[in-house]
Amino acid sequence: MHIRKIILPTILYLFLSITANAQEPPVPYELTVNLLSQTEQVYINGYPVTTPIDKVVSQRENFQFTEISTRKPFFGWVVPSREKNTLQTAYRLLVASERDFLLKDSADLWDSGKVEGNCSVNILYNGKQLEPGKVYFWKVKTWDHRGEESGFSGISAFKTAQNLADYATDRYPIQKQDEYPVKINRIDEMRYFADFGKASFGRVRVNLYSDTGTDSVTIHLGETEKNGEVNRSPEASIRYSQYKIRLDKGWKTYVVAIRPDKRNTGPQAVLMPEYIGEVTPFRYCEIENYKHPLEEKDLIRETAFYPFNDFDSHFHSADTILNQVWDISKYSIKATSFLGIYVDGDRERIPYEADALINQLSHYGVARDYSMARYTHEYLIRKPTWPTEWHLQSVLIAWEDYMYTGNKLSLAHFYEDLQAKTLIALSDERGFISTRTGKVTPEVLQSIHFNGQIRDIVDWPHTGILGLEKEEGGETDGFVFTDINTVVNAFHYRTLVLMAQIAETLGKTDDQKFYNERAAKLKQSFNKHLFDKKRGVYIDGIGTDHASLHANMFPLAFGLVPENRINSVLEFIRSRGMACSVYGSQFLLDAIYDAHDAGYGLQLLTSTGERSWYNMIRVGSTITLEAWDNKYKPNQDWNHAWGAAPANLIPRKLMGIEPLEPGFRKIRIKPQPDLLKSAEIKHPTIRGDVTASFINDPGQSFRLEVDIPANTTAEIHLPFYSGRQTVHINGQPVKYRRNGNFSVIENIGSGRWDFTVER
Repeated sequence: MHIRKIILPTILYLFLSITANAQEPPVPYELTVNLLSQTEQVYINGYPVTTPIDKVVSQRENFQFTEISTRKPFFGWVVPSREKNTLQTAYRLLVASERDFLLKDSADLWDSGKVEGNCSVNILYNGKQLEPGKVYFWKVKTWDHRGEESGFSGISAFKTAQNLADYATDRYPIQKQDEYPVKINRIDEMRYFADFGKASFGRVRVNLYSDTGTDSVTIHLGETEKNGEVNRSPEASIRYSQYKIRLDKGWKTYVVAIRPDKRNTGPQAVLMPEYIGEVTPFRYCEIENYKHPLEEKDLIRETAFYPFNDFDSHFHSADTILNQVWDISKYSIKATSFLGIYVDGDRERIPYEADALINQLSHYGVARDYSMARYTHEYLIRKPTWPTEWHLQSVLIAWEDYMYTGNKLSLAHFYEDLQAKTLIALSDERGFISTRTGKVTPEVLQSIHFNGQIRDIVDWPHTGILGLEKEEGGETDGFVFTDINTVVNAFHYRTLVLMAQIAETLGKTDDQKFYNERAAKLKQSFNKHLFDKKRGVYIDGIGTDHASLHANMFPLAFGLVPENRINSVLEFIRSRGMACSVYGSQFLLDAIYDAHDAGYGLQLLTSTGERSWYNMIRVGSTITLEAWDNKYKPNQDWNHAWGAAPANLIPRKLMGIEPLEPGFRKIRIKPQPDLLKSAEIKHPTIRGDVTASFINDPGQSFRLEVDIPANTTAEIHLPFYSGRQTVHINGQPVKYRRNGNFSVIENIGSGRWDFTVER
């Protein structure tokens, strides 16, 4: 027995050692072409199929697949790692016309050779000319800073489009997925009520039986229910529709073709692709005048969405309300992606810049996809909408695209358009811009591709429209519109700052200097003419004494408030509560967290009041609303992703994960938990996943565990308690620098790290 106790562990040790030594080296993964992964995936009418992409030309099917539209695509991958502090030092990339070349580790189109450098994203093709309508194959290997060579990645494939361009943004096809009810209730002998658990955009397919072939049933679809039935007369723009089906004899499968809505299929709307068909948002389905048994498997919802991996992100905390707010916000990004472009909601199905910015940041927070945001942004450059500030937001969207992807091709291609979108042509000698002083000329409108009248918006809706009077007087907090508008000029300042950075990125040093000087001039004028020193607040504009929430939250969010004025501005912001729309809440929470008022930020995120994200859940929606409640926008729809700001506020601000350098080459992790006891997150980036979790004993101790992807470095921000505090990394003391109320640890490499700070 004693010998057995010795021999068995020895055999196990030898086995594990041999297994470890025989283990294949890690290989690059998550391969992308033009920011798209799984470019080899093929679909039939939106459903994924197993047909290889190089076989689609030989089969007569209604296939869909990603097409690469550029003559020189760019490639990317996630760097493999088994150890801490891993950095890529070289790569070798192979592109071939046949898979067999790559199986022999050779290539007939491009063998990059061993290229020294740490770039693992945005590698521009530099081989023989690619032909239109052809399938190509590629793979890559890397070397790390220890000189260790990875194995080659798996082989990936892509198909070029019939027409190739020097620049284009590619997208995935829209995808379909079959979903089944979470429950079916038999209301009476002739009616069934089905609940799919969450609303989505789709249509119904149903298996029904008839003894005679003379029966007909009625299908009711809706976003809301009332007394256990589909609500036939919902408020606002909440959707309800009904359809008659005449049954044939025996068992048959019927697809309910959705009737087009005149408004959301008009000339400005984005239309559904024919291979998907028309869709409507619904959670509930009622089948009327049907007497036979009906099971869950007989009722299918064909849901449409842009390809989305639910496992790309994760968040959970000690606060159950916060968890629910995250869940509805994350799901909203998936559910509203059904057109492959960010739209305002089902009522109109029109892209707007304000929706696009919130969608963009939220999409980045929940999925490793950058194509839908870029496509929407570039669509809106050529097809902008009417609000002044939303033209300006194109510059903000362009910069976020660059920071999250590290790819500057879009910046370069649309540089002149972005310059025009700053609306600098409307500026006066002080640096202020105005749409009301006669400077909006035909030439200005042409430069921003707009045929109409641009008008300041501040927030939406305004008092006096949709029957909104004093009690629910719009969402502008009583903002007084003047020629020099504080909110408009706060946005203008932000575009000047960002255009200076864009110019620097593109090597345009003269432009960089110009925009920096204009930004400095405007900041000086802004604080001279728009700040009320007696009250310590910003006024709505020159010519009024009124101070709104918006006139203060936007300057704070965009870096216009000097350090010595932040406290008074914050105090005023707190006094106004959530006196803005769901759109405005994005900038309100950005301002609050950037000013390090984490307590108020958490209070708003977890509020259960009427003007809260929890209220959207309480009223019965599973997708974020267009407004806080129907009373604040009587025609609102229940499928509006501009209400999903927590999908980005939680990862960016509460958990504090943001790119410090383009493409997440350097990452900041700066949790601001206030009284939140614990939380954990998985955040996708173009270079791999960032995970972070904390345990918080407020004011006493804080523990942060992180996992940093290879080929990146991180800057960690922990609470600062006092000069006597102790800070450790993996149990060992570590040096830090104090920055206000934070203890900052720099140059943390990839891998798992455990940080603690104790008073």
